Amino acid sequence: MDPFRLIIDGKKVPTKQCFEVLNPATEKVAGLAPLATREQLEDAIRAAKVAQKSWTKETERKRQTACRRIAERIEAHSEELAALLTAEQGKPMGGLGSRWEIGGAIAWTQYTASLSMPPKVLQDNNEGRVELFRKPIGVVGSILPWNFPVMIAIWHIIPAVLSGNTVVAKPSPYTPLTTLRLVELMNEVLPRGVVNCVTGDDDLGPAMTSHPDIGKIVFTGSSGTGKKIYANAAESMKRMTLELGGNDAGIVLPDVDPRQIAEGLFWGAFINTGQTCAALKRLYVHDDVYEDVCEELVKFARKMPMGEGTDETAMLGPMQNLRQFEIVSDLVADARKKGRVLLGGDPPARTGKKQGYFFPLTIIADLDNGDRLVDEEQFGPALPIIRFRDIDEVIEKANDNPNGLGGSVWSRNITTARQVASRMECGSVWINKHGMIQPNAPFGGVKQSGVGVEFGQEGLEEYTNIQVVFS
Repeated sequence: MDPFRLIIDGKKVPTKQCFEVLNPATEKVAGLAPLATREQLEDAIRAAKVAQKSWTKETERKRQTACRRIAERIEAHSEELAALLTAEQGKPMGGLGSRWEIGGAIAWTQYTASLSMPPKVLQDNNEGRVELFRKPIGVVGSILPWNFPVMIAIWHIIPAVLSGNTVVAKPSPYTPLTTLRLVELMNEVLPRGVVNCVTGDDDLGPAMTSHPDIGKIVFTGSSGTGKKIYANAAESMKRMTLELGGNDAGIVLPDVDPRQIAEGLFWGAFINTGQTCAALKRLYVHDDVYEDVCEELVKFARKMPMGEGTDETAMLGPMQNLRQFEIVSDLVADARKKGRVLLGGDPPARTGKKQGYFFPLTIIADLDNGDRLVDEEQFGPALPIIRFRDIDEVIEKANDNPNGLGGSVWSRNITTARQVASRMECGSVWINKHGMIQPNAPFGGVKQSGVGVEFGQEGLEEYTNIQVVFS
């Protein structure tokens, strides 16, 4: 098995040491990733810094064209990337799995490439002309998670490149292989040094966040890690975009048709086996429809096949890693003591045999705020359901959490749903769906769910500094 290589200054760079990347469905080695040294990280940052001087001078049109060509390269290698993604991340090839993620990465790249940031005239009269310009920050450090390693790499890298920055990306050590291949394909289009990729252990992250030559950090991951990045970057006053953890609440009002909303509730909660920041993680259901919603949701969930990603019939895969499997196991074990298990709840015992990190779809009713599965982000296939009667009380409960990434309201009355949505303390609210992000709408959290936004014009502008010229 040949090891993958770092991508530095347009070249594939070997390392003295490698580390194993496991397939979470089999616990067998999916590939060998390069273990970068601190010196190689310095090489990548240096290459990005040099490349940025010329890349920023290119016209916006040329950078747009380069991004479109990146989308073409991804599309040409889409099946290869999807297979590699399934091997290291575990998600199925079909359904809302690897092919879907690669397709989303292509679409996001194409849309972002259409955006523009022309100068803005703030004043032009006898008193003078005032213009606002958007200028690139410099070198962007991208620190990536393991749940959507291709899609989120695109979210970080493409707007940075389009706005004239250069990038050093560090994938999660759990899922570095597809990102390395993605960046390799980008380098078939871009000038050398514009996008670099280094992989290794968790020591690389702090080295990036404190590095004086990195002007911005963009990170997607847990709130705990985000706080460390925030503190570590303070010395150099870096710009940053942090998309952090979510504990999204869904509120089901009494006028719904339980059968009609079951599919939307299911995928809102269990897409990517629940390993999604903006997944539905707490479901508050009105007493009038509580039992019916529980019944229809469980009925739908029972039909969802879980298995190895190479099985084309599988709709859901394993947890990505043992650590997350154990976190979910602990939260579910606690919830079983307090709630009513409607589905799952009993993960297979870890006997030492390589059996994959499969956790059964779990739905537990009759829980409430104060229970760990409600209060803590599970980031896995376990959904707590909470009964309510009073709308003011349930909004208060939904808001009673340090996170504020997304939320949803389920109702036949759109006017009422919008009124409830306006009172929810989160960055995005969906009505009769959950987690349906799109490239033309800014996405970000409030409270401890992050700083800044991604996507659309607002997300692109996060990669720039403002310069105002008075003449």
